[in-house]
Amino acid sequence: MRTVLFRLIGIFEVAGGLYGFAATLYRLLPLSAARDTVPALLALAAYAFVLIAGVLLLEGSERGIRLSRWAQLLQLPLIATPIFSYALHCGAYVDLFATLHWPPHLIFEQHFGSEGFRLVLAGPGVSHIGINLLALLSWLVLRLR
Repeated sequence: MRTVLFRLIGIFEVAGGLYGFAATLYRLLPLSAARDTVPALLALAAYAFVLIAGVLLLEGSERGIRLSRWAQLLQLPLIATPIFSYALHCGAYVDLFATLHWPPHLIFEQHFGSEGFRLVLAGPGVSHIGINLLALLSWLVLRLR
């Protein structure tokens, strides 16, 4: 069972990392302002890291397990405030987040076969904070021995 779960996590990491790398590279090619280029380069690095972690995990190496844990931790937080926003997902997400205004709302979203990276020094008018439940579950599975 452990091997099957590790392979599934590796497949999502490879697919999401490759898809995110290609999409970010496509957006980056028409060179634009530096404020757009820096987050795109950080996204390329994050997707490349997840892709490499997924390949090593599929090979069954101990280093792949360690890197995949870090890759899942990168995908764990969802932060969106008017000052700072961060989110990353590769392959799939199952998000649970709450709005930080009165009355607070609990929101559940999921999508498979996607990628996303957000790192900006701005954000939405309505702040929210949450967690990627799929990344948390994957991180816990990778802790199995």
